[in-house]
Amino acid sequence: MRVELRDPNIIMKLSRLGSFHQSKLSFLRSFLKEFKDWEYNRDLFDLDKNGFGVAIYSFKKKKRVYSLICFANKIDDTERSDRVIATKWDAAFTLHDGVPNKNDIERLKKEVPKQEVGRLSYKELTLSRANKSIRVFEHVVDSLSNGKQPNLDLLEKVGYLYRTTAVYGSGKFGLADRFRIKNREEINGPFRLEMMLVYLVRQFTFDQVNHVAKNRNPKKAINLDPEICKNLGIGNSTGLGMAPFIVNHPTLLNNWILSRETALKEIREIRKVDLQDSNLFKKCLKNSIRNITSWNTESEYQLKKINNLLIDVKKLLDFIETKFDFEKDYPFNELYLWLEKETCEECIEYVVSIMMEPYSKIIQPLIRKMSSEEDKYFNIPTDRNVEELRSIIKSKYSNILSIDFNRDENHKKFWFISKNKEEPRIADRFEEQGSELEQPLAIARDVKRLYEKLLVTENSMTIDKFLIENSDLRHVVRRAFIVEKFPYSEIQDNTISEKMVPIDMLRLKLSFFGALKFDPRSDKWLRICMFQGAPLPDELKNYDDHWVYNSYS
Repeated sequence: MRVELRDPNIIMKLSRLGSFHQSKLSFLRSFLKEFKDWEYNRDLFDLDKNGFGVAIYSFKKKKRVYSLICFANKIDDTERSDRVIATKWDAAFTLHDGVPNKNDIERLKKEVPKQEVGRLSYKELTLSRANKSIRVFEHVVDSLSNGKQPNLDLLEKVGYLYRTTAVYGSGKFGLADRFRIKNREEINGPFRLEMMLVYLVRQFTFDQVNHVAKNRNPKKAINLDPEICKNLGIGNSTGLGMAPFIVNHPTLLNNWILSRETALKEIREIRKVDLQDSNLFKKCLKNSIRNITSWNTESEYQLKKINNLLIDVKKLLDFIETKFDFEKDYPFNELYLWLEKETCEECIEYVVSIMMEPYSKIIQPLIRKMSSEEDKYFNIPTDRNVEELRSIIKSKYSNILSIDFNRDENHKKFWFISKNKEEPRIADRFEEQGSELEQPLAIARDVKRLYEKLLVTENSMTIDKFLIENSDLRHVVRRAFIVEKFPYSEIQDNTISEKMVPIDMLRLKLSFFGALKFDPRSDKWLRICMFQGAPLPDELKNYDDHWVYNSYS
């Protein structure tokens, strides 16, 4: 039986993309799998009694070494901010290519804590900074120094000791350009070095809290229980700065979504499912109830989604236990079709992720296809003609062409870069000034403008001549020729609509990172946790690949 890939006009809607969850394709999970056989070391831990100083962690295999250099700084509580424009942080980090020598450490000691104001070299691959969750960090130190483990309810509610405020790579601030390292097999997947940095930062937070507790009360202090460590991750606050990425990298977005859609298609096409695989799927689904019920947020929007998800997952479990037979032909296809009829978008995409758990043989080859050499597709085929371009738009953007942009609600918002915050922001076109500074992120509106212009242009006119007269539409002409080859490269929705929920765009990207338990603080920013539940570095050589769905208490 042949199953078609899901329709981009459905899957690429923001409400559907904003219902995606982590999966075996997610970057942090593929990073762990890739580096499980590498030798992990803590090479330096030179902190004073208060936990300030330098630490170095590394992964090594054969002649290749990646070293995380950590600088823990003393700052006043008033200086602590999660804003991108902050200038001081509790800790700053860089991932160094190789083993740093004394000169490297001295150089980086001056530059890394400055972050954007500093200057890195081609030896450094990624850069980050993080702040403590003071309430949790101090509670853990106090508990450990008095010989007891911390309050688990508090730790579960927050989920981390530190939260990052940015992770940079690919040539920023002097870091190594991607072309230097892109052919290394171990970092073939997107954002793999960024995932490594965050993972090693997580271990640093555990080592630091143990160290401070031990110095505070040497005779009585104990270490944080490894099982508690595993259930802590690294926090992150993510705002609108992430949203333009998925618009500005269409072929990369396509490769992420296409890998996911291909995995689902191939799983639905499995005629006979092994008992071991169906049992693993059911086990992960049952265990995931714990993840859903421990998902903390005060957002009414997200609470409603969580509640609907919980209801539908329980409904699915009941269906599987009482009415479904995995021994029939194409069981996952039947299960998927039932989901589409009976459950919400959040549940559909949640279960799609869990369906991947038994099928590493399907997933692993797809992970290798999730990067993109975007430069290859940047040039516009100027020898093609207007008739061809019009046909592409009619075929690939059919839903968008039906939007009436003369109605205020369909172009109510505009995207801009805040001068004070140095971050993307969104505003009301009819209530706020600055729409003349609008960023080119209103792809649906611009596609519609392009189509209307093409309708009154001669069919045989070549694209080069069309662009001479319509250079303001060059960016969407390029996108139309990209979406012709890459069906999942475009959000099939209106990013300036009154009804648009910006955090849907953030959730899409964060799901591919591997984030858990999205916690919206408004419709424009949210908090997440990375690596919560993940194995510790000394467990990597033999860990449960399905750790995300392990039921824990």
